[in-house]
Amino acid sequence: MQPYGDYPDLKRVRRVLIVKLRHLGDVLLTTPVVTNLKNQCPDAQIDFLIYQEGREILEGHPAISNLLYVDRSWKKLKLLQRLAREWQLLRQIRKNSYDLVINLTEGDRGAIAGVVSGASIRVGFDGGRSYFLGCKKIYSHTVKQCPTPRHRVERDLDALRRIGIFPKPEERDLTFFIPDAALVAMAPYRGAIVIHALSRWRFKCWPFESVHALILELLAHGEQVVLTSGPDRVEVELLQGLPCSHNLGGKLSLKELGAVIKGARACITVDSLPLHMASAFKTPVVVLFGPSSEKNWGPWMHPRSRVVTQNYSCRPCHLDGCGGSKVSDCLVTIPVSRVLGALELLLDLDQVDKRLRIISCVET
Repeated sequence: MQPYGDYPDLKRVRRVLIVKLRHLGDVLLTTPVVTNLKNQCPDAQIDFLIYQEGREILEGHPAISNLLYVDRSWKKLKLLQRLAREWQLLRQIRKNSYDLVINLTEGDRGAIAGVVSGASIRVGFDGGRSYFLGCKKIYSHTVKQCPTPRHRVERDLDALRRIGIFPKPEERDLTFFIPDAALVAMAPYRGAIVIHALSRWRFKCWPFESVHALILELLAHGEQVVLTSGPDRVEVELLQGLPCSHNLGGKLSLKELGAVIKGARACITVDSLPLHMASAFKTPVVVLFGPSSEKNWGPWMHPRSRVVTQNYSCRPCHLDGCGGSKVSDCLVTIPVSRVLGALELLLDLDQVDKRLRIISCVET
């Protein structure tokens, strides 16, 4: 019986390249693609093309053989130098003789990599007229874009569905590997409430005053509060004015940040990488959403999570602040009491769950 879709024969696939040239959180959300592709093609070598700063997100993943990089600093080079770096990368891709290329990025660089690779199976998303060659000339299998809200994980998995791989619901979890050295180094912060209230995108941030008030409430209740942030100088300086038990802002590698979140009692964050780390480890998490959509980027396969938003008719608008002002009213007006209430409910449920598991073990 012939299959309904025009799925390719994956039995002879031996070398695969996956392309995801996006931010750190986006890269982490692609890990179910890697896991399910490896399950389907266990003998295949899977390589990944990402931005240089995202290497720690995928390092140690058991299904990934090699990482290839694009360095954002290439943009600062002179034209000929930049072209030389790009050409060197494309030559390496061609030399690797991939059988299958999956481009999870809507953009020309990943599309060019697919064409240059010479792979007979090239999978990518329909970018309409945005591609200079047109999708039909670039990809052997084009993934249709879902017009309605859909989590980024499912959108990426659509690339596998397009070639006949259909992951079961329990096979779609995130993977983030942490070396033992990072777990040992971050052990002193185990059991703390981790607050990651800043983002490189200021329109996704909660007001400084609200974060300050939240921390004071947590400290007053005897909680150990650990502050984290990215290495951005502005983020690090902003944290200096906040009370806490430990300020780790700008001091952690991505593996160390993951270790802190994995061992945390709970995490409070905005729409940023720590949210997805918490989903990977099932650490209780409260996440504040403003102009971005929790349907697209919210907690993934994570029952111990709570999303806090304002019920504004205009959200999610996906704008960089109201009217492009860099300030999102739907986010800055979220009261501290709602965040505290979500955290208390989450931790109470977590304690109930632990008690039930203990009772179950005793009865068994």
